[in-house]
Amino acid sequence: MKKIVLTFGLISGAIISALMLATVPFMHQIPMNRALVIGYTTMVLAFLLVFFGIRSYRENVGNGYVSFRRAFGVGLLIMLVGCAFYVITWEIVYFNFMPDFAEKYATYALENARASGASAAELAQQSAELKNFSSNTTTSSSMSA
Repeated sequence: MKKIVLTFGLISGAIISALMLATVPFMHQIPMNRALVIGYTTMVLAFLLVFFGIRSYRENVGNGYVSFRRAFGVGLLIMLVGCAFYVITWEIVYFNFMPDFAEKYATYALENARASGASAAELAQQSAELKNFSSNTTTSSSMSA
């Protein structure tokens, strides 16, 4: 099980890290709404390896059978390895290339809400939530720097 989890988890992590790093040179040219789609698509592609890992476990270890519990465990472990790569890569990208991401995302979210016709009260509430988000990421970045 370890070999399958590590193999498919490392491949998943390599895919997600490579695709994230491939977008860094274009980060100022891609609009935020498209960047979100690209990011989520990258995650879906990388986490398809969970399916292939479970299938490999079923065929190679389970002789064509795998219980739900075992498949869930294998899939969860593969996903955790891939997620570790995602977090490490995001930390590198955020602190080295996008330290202003929180502010840019807050601006995008408020403009999007304003364009969709949100009321003044809803805009004020969202603005407060985004300021809290920005201050938390700023605090986190100053703590780890």
